[in-house]
Amino acid sequence: MSNEVLTLIEEITRNDGSSYYEISNMVQNGRAELAAVRGFIKEVRILQLNIPRSSSVIKYEKFVNENFTMPTEEMDHFEEWTRPPEIEAVVEAILRENHVA
Repeated sequence: MSNEVLTLIEEITRNDGSSYYEISNMVQNGRAELAAVRGFIKEVRILQLNIPRSSSVIKYEKFVNENFTMPTEEMDHFEEWTRPPEIEAVVEAILRENHVA
């Protein structure tokens, strides 16, 4: 279990060229940058910093902290945070709240 505070929206581009949005923080973004350098993903870019702590962000943060752990610098792959449909809807709400989607 983690205790991450999510503060930004980023776009992650997979090696196949497809991309998705993630609600993240600076540490996780740094890990995604490292994953790109190591060829696990194609690229990551921050779209919005310091997003408001809405009820949707808090709900997604709880999901992430209960289901995933922050990768270390020794990671040997990039783990995409998979989301069930009800959590995908929460992420979509966060994107709308921040005028990203």
